[in-house]
Amino acid sequence: MTGKDSPQYPAAEDFIRKNLRLQPVRSVPEILLYSAHSESGLGRLARLNGAVGAAPYWAYHWAGGTVLARHILSQPQTVSDRHVLDLGSGSGLVAIAAANAGAAHITAIDIDIHAIAAIELNAAANGTTIETLQADILDDSPPDCDVILAGDVFYDARLASRILPFLVRCRAAGIGVLIGDPGRAPLPRERLRLVRAYAVADFGADMENVSGVYSL
Repeated sequence: MTGKDSPQYPAAEDFIRKNLRLQPVRSVPEILLYSAHSESGLGRLARLNGAVGAAPYWAYHWAGGTVLARHILSQPQTVSDRHVLDLGSGSGLVAIAAANAGAAHITAIDIDIHAIAAIELNAAANGTTIETLQADILDDSPPDCDVILAGDVFYDARLASRILPFLVRCRAAGIGVLIGDPGRAPLPRERLRLVRAYAVADFGADMENVSGVYSL
């Protein structure tokens, strides 16, 4: 059983409301997100209902998603009136930014049911409407959308080896692709064009660092 019918979903929603803090995002204060802190006890969430959950990346603000959200809000024509897919959505930060920038429709996709619960809560907190989907679509045909947004998806070499071919297929199908990344080693810079760089916060960093928005 997966998705919102899973017993993990309401349990995760309840846990997030009670144990995470709804607060502005560093470098993107226009958006509020439920965020982890030192007393959140995220390890307890991973053990709810006897399930072993994925690492809670969705509970933190990473530079790739942050820079992509900052760019979208600064350049709303990037997504305005378009059908947008946020790949590996995590907290939903990028999807919410797309909604605030006037996207016609946004689908936020993640493989983690806890992320799906967080996206729904974060979207509601920001007064936005976002369709969510718990799925791995990297081996599928290009989706029906105008733009794919991908923040922090090149953090792992094995994952990158699946994501890049998927994004190349999508670009060949006429879908725009924007990637946000702080310059991690698996990022295929030789295949990408730097669109804009911004100084944004990253999880675990005291100061803002320059991260990039890239197109394929």
